[in-house]
Formats: sequence, structure tokens, C-alpha cells
Amino acid sequence: MNISSIIVKTRPEYMDEVKESLKQSGVCDIHFSDAQKGIIIVTVEGKNVEEEIAKVRILESLDHVISADMHMSYCQEELEEMMKDIDLQNSLQEVNADKPIEEINYFGSLKGKY
Repeated sequence: MNISSIIVKTRPEYMDEVKESLKQSGVCDIHFSDAQKGIIIVTVEGKNVEEEIAKVRILESLDHVISADMHMSYCQEELEEMMKDIDLQNSLQEVNADKPIEEINYFGSLKGKY
């Protein structure tokens, strides 16, 4: 499943009307709005990117919407792949757990960390 945040822009005088249209669209959830700037932050969910983009197109077509731009995206499959890497890293840390610190080779950089 994918979840993305969308920044919807409108003119301030149309804010209430656009927010109501977003609610009625059934394709997003509203999380934040700034009436003075004409910005509304929403999220859309989809089985894949294509479904999310279709929902963004619906938002773009609403009356008085100037733009609806995808800002951030989360993909469950990508997270699962990253978790596999994290599990591998944790396993490597466990291997070094019994070694004295002087015997652990470090190839990174500590510059600026202390």
C-alpha cells in the first residue's frame, strides 16, 4: 500500500468551498489548512502509484484548485526491503558484541561528531 501527502493550492477566498469539495471527493483525508495562504495538506492512499496518481488527477480537477502536488510518499514494500537491511545490520552488530572495542575495525568517519 502507498500513502502520499498532497499539497493542494487554491485562492484564499475559495478555501471553504475547496475543502468541502475535497471532503466530498472521497479520495483523500484533510490534515491541515492555511486559509491565508490557500494551502491544504491532504493524504491519498492506493494499492500502487498509478492509483494514487489517478486520485491526484481527481483532486486537480476540482473547481478552484490551482494545483495538487505530491509532496511525500510512503511505500510499504520499500519499507519492508529496508527492514531486511536493518535486520542484517543488527545481526552484524551482535557478531561484534563480544569483541573488545580495540579489535573492531571501523571504516567510517567521526569528524564533526564530537
